[in-house]
Amino acid sequence: MSHLLHIDSSIRGEQSISRRLTARAATAWHASHPGGTVTHRDLGSNPLPHLDTATGLARLVPPEERTPAQEASWELTHELIAEIRQADTVLLGLPLYNYGAPSSIKSWVDHLIAPGLSFDPATGTGLLSDREFLVLASRGGGYTGGAPREGWDHAEAWLPHGVAITGLEPRFITAELTLAESTPAMAELIPMAARSLAEAEEAIDRLWAPSSVPA
Repeated sequence: MSHLLHIDSSIRGEQSISRRLTARAATAWHASHPGGTVTHRDLGSNPLPHLDTATGLARLVPPEERTPAQEASWELTHELIAEIRQADTVLLGLPLYNYGAPSSIKSWVDHLIAPGLSFDPATGTGLLSDREFLVLASRGGGYTGGAPREGWDHAEAWLPHGVAITGLEPRFITAELTLAESTPAMAELIPMAARSLAEAEEAIDRLWAPSSVPA
């Protein structure tokens, strides 16, 4: 049976474009996978603990040397990686905050880097490569070629590197200029924002459409 791992991270609730995109994608996935099951993790409302001096070394010390705090952190890492292992498709909502990924996503990635669970420490081979990893990204401004802040989106540039050792390979669908309607100084960009969102939604609708599935 097919299984989807649906992860949201925006703190904007119903105003969130990334949540709008992941919800649309989850609906499309359901339509093409009758009987499929879903795990939903909301990092925006239930963020993971960041690695700290009490827990961070849990992935580097032998099991018998772990403190209780390290053991609890290791168990959480095991749970998060198990969620990915159970999934055929991982769907991640990625808003851009202050030109980078939300700290909740950084914490999620940090937990995923675990020798023996997400990669083979002897060979460096990723152990999570046999699944689809779709990232639905949203950007309040414009960061594509020729924009005044071209290259300032550090989230999309970072994520493939952050998860590379696990074997996960993200595929991005992005809507930008999402703050145009609520920011007077961006009013002239509203048509471009609408076009970007429409293109992202169209790309989502094609993901599992019959014509996009190889024979």
